[in-house]
Amino acid sequence: QVQLVESGGDLVQPGGSLRLSCAASGSAFSRSTMGWYRQAPGRQREMVASITSGGNSDYANSVKGRFTISRDNGKNTVNLQMNSLKPEDTAVYYCNQRYSDGLLLRNYWGQGTQVTVSS
Repeated sequence: QVQLVESGGDLVQPGGSLRLSCAASGSAFSRSTMGWYRQAPGRQREMVASITSGGNSDYANSVKGRFTISRDNGKNTVNLQMNSLKPEDTAVYYCNQRYSDGLLLRNYWGQGTQVTVSS
């Protein structure tokens, strides 16, 4: 069973930076696509950034050039460096892990960490 534990959420002023981390349990991390999603009040959950097992990354247009996703397969962690934060980045951020397990697609979520961007 996979468990994902996020950390790093905080209150930060506009223009500031935060680094989110997600620690994953289990043996499937290195062959998983890892992602960060966020959900603001009254809005649907949206993809922020993802990184494949091969290290290819993808970003939402709204965060390109400001956020960077990275992974460490030796430590089973995925990080999200967030710079130049804006009030509209305020949301609960969730870590996601997905991988193929035979014919099944496994999909796991963390409990979320709150990011608030406000002066």
